[in-house]
Amino acid sequence: MARTDRLFRLLHAMRILPSPVTASRLAEETGVSLRSLYRDIDSLRAAGARIEGERGYGYRLIEDVALPPQTFDRLEIEALVLGLAEVRHMGDPALEKAAASVLAKVAATLPSEAEQHLLHAVSQVRRAEARFPAIPDMETIRSACWREEALRLRYGDKDGTVTERTILPLSVVYLDSKMTLLAWCALREAFRMFRLDRIREARPAGASFRPRRVALLRGYLAELRSGRPIAEPPALGRNEPT
Repeated sequence: MARTDRLFRLLHAMRILPSPVTASRLAEETGVSLRSLYRDIDSLRAAGARIEGERGYGYRLIEDVALPPQTFDRLEIEALVLGLAEVRHMGDPALEKAAASVLAKVAATLPSEAEQHLLHAVSQVRRAEARFPAIPDMETIRSACWREEALRLRYGDKDGTVTERTILPLSVVYLDSKMTLLAWCALREAFRMFRLDRIREARPAGASFRPRRVALLRGYLAELRSGRPIAEPPALGRNEPT
């Protein structure tokens, strides 16, 4: 395999494999020795790719200067168009606007033939109505996940009983018929899944749990897989609300 092809294959492996990815896994994926892999990583860094990590820990691709949009093939363009069309039918105005912006930006950077593939894609999405109802506090919830900040919720259960609680929001999950928020619930002292359409009000609680969102989310997913509760103390910041 030519060295240039090998470097592109290494970049692709780092894009698609969960990070940090070990050197041995990358070597297996690209079919080279560990010594060659370390040299290839040094070459990519010298060419401008930002790769975090080191031997014995693993590597993560932070910024990839070798992936211009015109490298998309026809099927990748179809997948992009189809995925963004689904987002535009979610019922979330902010995401709908963002999806249209992404499509326009990608189209502007494609060569003419690929741009025509994008604008006249074979795959289409048509829905008579939005897939999910609009959530009034969606931007507050999404921002709290990004910023790793606690929220105060007024939440109604299936019987209509409303409780107020502090949560650590981890991830918004789109299921077949509803949207849910995965979170640590301070009231129940456990991981909980909240239906977004049952949230009566969401407001910032004034407490940060950074940088624990990723670790907490991994713990929640491990609990879902094992079916056994996993203790995760919230460890809020010094401005923890009462």
